[in-house]
Amino acid sequence: MAFDISKMRNIGISAHIDSGKTTLSERILFYTNKIHAIHEVRGKDGVGATMDHMELERERGITIQSAATQVEWKDYTVNLIDTPGHVDFTIEVERSLRVLDGAVLVLCAVAGVQSQSITVDRQLKRYHVPRIAFVNKCDRTGANPLRVRTQLREKLGLNAVPIQLPIGLEDKLEGVVDLVTMKAVYFDGDQGTDMRIAEIPAHMKADAEKHREELIDSVSLFSDELAERFLDGEAIPEDLIRSAIRKGTLAEQFVPVMMGSAYKNKGIQTLLDAVTYYLPDPTEVKNFALDLDKNEEEKELSCDAKSPTVALGFKLEDGQYGQLTYVRIYQGSLRKGEELVNTRSRKKFKVGRLVRMHSDNMEDINEGVPGDIVALFGVDCASGDTFCGGGLNYAMSSMFVPDPVISLAITPKDKKSGDQMGKALGRFTKEDPTFQTYVDPESNQTIIKGMGELHLEVYIERMRREYKCDVETGMPQVAYRETIQQHAEFNYTHKKQTGGAGQYGRVAGFMEPYPDGDYEFVDNIKGGVIPNEYIPSCDKGFKAALHKGSLIGFPIVNIRCVINDGQYHPVDSSDIAFQQAAIGAFREAYGKARPCILEPIMKVSVEGPTEFQGNIFGSINQRRGVIISTTEDGTFSRVDAEVPLSEMFGYSTALRGMTQGKAEFSMEFEKYGKVPQNISEELIKKYEEKRRAEQK
Repeated sequence: MAFDISKMRNIGISAHIDSGKTTLSERILFYTNKIHAIHEVRGKDGVGATMDHMELERERGITIQSAATQVEWKDYTVNLIDTPGHVDFTIEVERSLRVLDGAVLVLCAVAGVQSQSITVDRQLKRYHVPRIAFVNKCDRTGANPLRVRTQLREKLGLNAVPIQLPIGLEDKLEGVVDLVTMKAVYFDGDQGTDMRIAEIPAHMKADAEKHREELIDSVSLFSDELAERFLDGEAIPEDLIRSAIRKGTLAEQFVPVMMGSAYKNKGIQTLLDAVTYYLPDPTEVKNFALDLDKNEEEKELSCDAKSPTVALGFKLEDGQYGQLTYVRIYQGSLRKGEELVNTRSRKKFKVGRLVRMHSDNMEDINEGVPGDIVALFGVDCASGDTFCGGGLNYAMSSMFVPDPVISLAITPKDKKSGDQMGKALGRFTKEDPTFQTYVDPESNQTIIKGMGELHLEVYIERMRREYKCDVETGMPQVAYRETIQQHAEFNYTHKKQTGGAGQYGRVAGFMEPYPDGDYEFVDNIKGGVIPNEYIPSCDKGFKAALHKGSLIGFPIVNIRCVINDGQYHPVDSSDIAFQQAAIGAFREAYGKARPCILEPIMKVSVEGPTEFQGNIFGSINQRRGVIISTTEDGTFSRVDAEVPLSEMFGYSTALRGMTQGKAEFSMEFEKYGKVPQNISEELIKKYEEKRRAEQK
């Protein structure tokens, strides 16, 4: 039997921390008969959720790596990816969204749209992923799903409309009213496995009518036939409403909102139905690749199994059997023994073992079809590489990788740990593009860089567990930058005379602040005073000077260098001479241009009980923070602020202490801002002392 691609869905589950993503995926696995018993995330039974298969994830009760699995629901095949909520693991979310066709945005019925939901929504919009919203935790005290719907409209600007209403709330949650079929759905039995369809309870009839009218009014924009019937007051068939909702959802102009409680097993089966009804199959999503032979011209890919293969390796994992590469097939099919080319490294390879993953278990398969997500063994590649067959030379557009903002020095405790550390760092940097490592040429220490304290902490813990490698960590270092505040001119002559040909080059012009980017080079040379072949040498020299500023030795950004005059010597001028002249000119002007230090400013969101709001304000002000906004919701309040990263170390411990452990915070990089004078002087003094100590 041929595989029907329209019956396939690639979906991800994404949300704020602790909204119940992993609990929801656990229920989905249970109802699709993938697992036969439900385990909780912080399980008392010591098993832990299926999708959190790392020991660390089970202990901390958080998701660190996205996990993939495939399930069958009715006669549909669903590839499901559970993604982390913590902003430190943002790359895991980015790379999952890059290969998904649809998503379920999970929200907590009590907390509503939180800071991380906003980040996730921004990522969904960046990759044009249609989504269904699922308001989870309707069984909790204070649940208010209709308020969450309003927040989706106001805070995320989504056209969110409920297609379900909860029957009862908090501990009285019994089921949901389906506004498409106008029936009540109850989930009976210990684990909610028996779906019972009944009439809508009398006390909810009027409410249901009102919300159904709103639903039909909203979706009539996507179907003329439905609009006509609505205006004529005729009965509207269910499949007409469904096709209109589907059309609006795929166009990213409509977001169906569903309700339930994953923990209490209510509303999961109807959510799975909605995934099959309203989210796209692989043929309904336009995917483009860049043709490397034709100057990166965009080519649309087709979901045809007979076309030449195009697949994207979006995630690497180093397991006990060697390197595993997760691949999404965009065009053609993937068969064992087939020869493919990695278009980045230009290397050919044969498809050896092909597997389908279920969290960390795998089954061998012989071929993958278009739209499928499978995994390959033993392919030497990096995250984000494209594999092509049939002589194609395409590259899929790459993922957005944010720059790391924090670094730590690590030193192995003994020789054995040193060897293991190299192996571990090699593997982690290959798996995670936001985790970087290098050796500092001055202090000869190994430095690791990442997205936040938790991010680096998890990797250090993984070195200890997976590689038996003990390391000592230094003080966390912030990624400062330097820049200039005013226009400054330079006119520098570089000459060096030794026996034979010397070196000669004169470069003149000016530098000025350039807020729109990191660096720009402008060539305003007239009349060939510097020959054309030496212009790139000047650019190269300026770029070399940017690596290290003179204040505290950090890279220089937001600067424009303009050259408008110069001089050369027919014999003594050379590429090197002009590079050196540009470096000299840069240093000469840099001191005059009022250089200053910039630091990363983080967007921080603190959520906690209103009674501790004063303490939270105080803690942000002490840390040089600027409060941007505060929102209060009954007993719960949220404070958004901008705080320098250097002040945020150890904040989680301090916050727990002053709020009796009831508040939590999340932070992400916002922008670079100028360091205040007194702190700037301190940093410069420390840098001078360090240099003097090294010179001795």
